[in-house]
Amino acid sequence: MDLLWNLLQGFEVALLPQNLLAALIGAALGTAVGVLPGLGPLGGAALILPFTYSMEPTAAIIMIAGIYYGGMYGGSTTSVLLNVPGETASVVTTLDGYPLAQKGRAAPTLFIMAIGSAIAAFISLVLLIFFSPWLARFGLKFGPAEFFAVMTCGLILLSRVSGGNLVSNLFPLMIGIIAGTVGQEAVSSVPRFTFGYFPLIAGLELTAIAIGLFGIAEILRTIEAKESLPKVMRIRVRDMLPSRDEWRRSWGPWGRGSLVGFVFGLLPGPSAALSSFTSYQLEKKVAKGRAEMGKGAIEGVAGPEAANNAAATSGMIPVLALGLPFSATLALILAALMIHGIQPGPLLPTKHPDIFWGVIASMFVGNIMLLVLNIPMIGVWVSMLRVPSWLLGAFVLVIATLGTYSVRGNMMDVYVLAAASGFGYFFHKLGFSLSPLILGLILGPEIEKHMRQGLYLSRGHLTYFIERPIAGAIWGVTITVLIIVLVMRFVKKDMSRKMASFEIED
Repeated sequence: MDLLWNLLQGFEVALLPQNLLAALIGAALGTAVGVLPGLGPLGGAALILPFTYSMEPTAAIIMIAGIYYGGMYGGSTTSVLLNVPGETASVVTTLDGYPLAQKGRAAPTLFIMAIGSAIAAFISLVLLIFFSPWLARFGLKFGPAEFFAVMTCGLILLSRVSGGNLVSNLFPLMIGIIAGTVGQEAVSSVPRFTFGYFPLIAGLELTAIAIGLFGIAEILRTIEAKESLPKVMRIRVRDMLPSRDEWRRSWGPWGRGSLVGFVFGLLPGPSAALSSFTSYQLEKKVAKGRAEMGKGAIEGVAGPEAANNAAATSGMIPVLALGLPFSATLALILAALMIHGIQPGPLLPTKHPDIFWGVIASMFVGNIMLLVLNIPMIGVWVSMLRVPSWLLGAFVLVIATLGTYSVRGNMMDVYVLAAASGFGYFFHKLGFSLSPLILGLILGPEIEKHMRQGLYLSRGHLTYFIERPIAGAIWGVTITVLIIVLVMRFVKKDMSRKMASFEIED
C-alpha cells in the first residue's frame, strides 16, 4: 500500500506542467540525438546539462533521463534504415533490422521496436518500483567503508567490462580521478594542482569536459569521416502496421528481453549494449524463427530492443538508491543531482520523495510520450538523417560554447571545453575509451571523501575498509571476478596457440 501511495504522489509530481514539458523535451531530444549518427544519448545529455542548472531539480533529472531512454530508441532507427547504429546498444539491431528493411518490412520493424521498447520500459519500471525501496533500505547499512568499496570496485570492474584492453580503460580513468582533485580541497581549502593559476581554484567544470569529450569530439569525427549515408527510404505511417505473424513472434522476445535488460541494468558495465547482445544470443537459441536470425528475423529486433530499453530504465536504480552510476550518461544524472545540492543514495526516498518517486513516475509518462512521438512522427526523424554533417557540427559547436559559458560565466570553462574536445578526438584515435574518464571525474571526489571519513573513524587503520562484512564481500567478489577474467584470457590465448600449431602441422 505504501508503494502505491508513493507512486501516486510521484505521478502528482510528474504531471505538473513544468515536469511534463521537461519529459516531452527530453524524449524528443533523446530521439533526435539517437537518430543522428555520432552524437548519441551521452552527447545529448552533455549538451543539455548546462541548461538544466536553472531548472527545478526534478524537472532537470526528468529531462536528462528522457534523453537517455529516448536515445535508446532513436539510435535503432538508423540501424534498420541505413545499417548504421546510432549508438553502441543499437549495433545488434543492424543484424536483422537492415535485412528486414531490404525485404520491404522497415516500417513494421520500426513499429515493433517502438511498441517493444514501451512494453520493456513498463515492465522494468514495475520491477523498479518494488526493488528500489528494498535497495535503499539495504543501502542504509552502508558506511564509509562500504561506499568506498562499492565505488572503487565499481570503477575497477567497469574498466574491465567496457571493452578494449586494460590500459585503454584504466589510463582515462586515472586521468578523470586526477582531474577531479584539481581546485580547492574541501576540508583544508588548500589549492591542489592549480600551478599558481587562480582560475583553476574553482576546479574543472564537469559540463565543459563532458561536452568536449562526447559532444564536439563526436561531431569532429563525424565530419572527418565524410561518409555519405545511403539514400533514406520513405516511411509512411499507414505502412507501419505489422502482420499477424510478426505480432505473434514478438511477444516472447519482448518478455525475455525485458527481464534480461532489467537484470543487466543493475550491474556495472555498458548495460544497454551487453543486454542487447545477450538477448540476441538468447533468441538464437529459443526463438521460433531462430533459423532466420541474421537474415531478417523479427525476433532479432524485438528482443534486443526490449533489452536495451529495460536496461536503460533499471539503470536508474543504482543511481537513485546508492548514488552509483554504471554508465557515463547515468553519471551525468548523478552530477545534475549533486549540482542541485541533492545527495543521491539510500536517504533520497525519505529526504526527497518528490524527486525519487517523481522521476520514476515521469518515466511512465515519458515512455508514453516516446511512443506517441516515434510512430506518427517517424517521417520527421528520418528526414533528420539528411542534415549535412558540417551544418550539424556548426550548430552543436555554438550551442556547446554558449551552454558551457552560461554555467559560471567564466572563459576558463570555454578553454577547458576546447582542450577536452581535442583530448577526446585524439584519444579516440589512439583507441582509448573515454567513458571511464567521466566516471572517474565524478566518482573520484566521492571516493576521496569516503576514504577520508573511514580513516577518521578508524584512526588511520586501513583494515577498516575490508573488515566490515559488506565491504569485505564486495572486495572478495571483485577479486574473484578479476581472477576469472584473467584465467579466461589465458585459456583463450592457450586455445588460440594450440589451434595455430594444429593448423601449421596440418
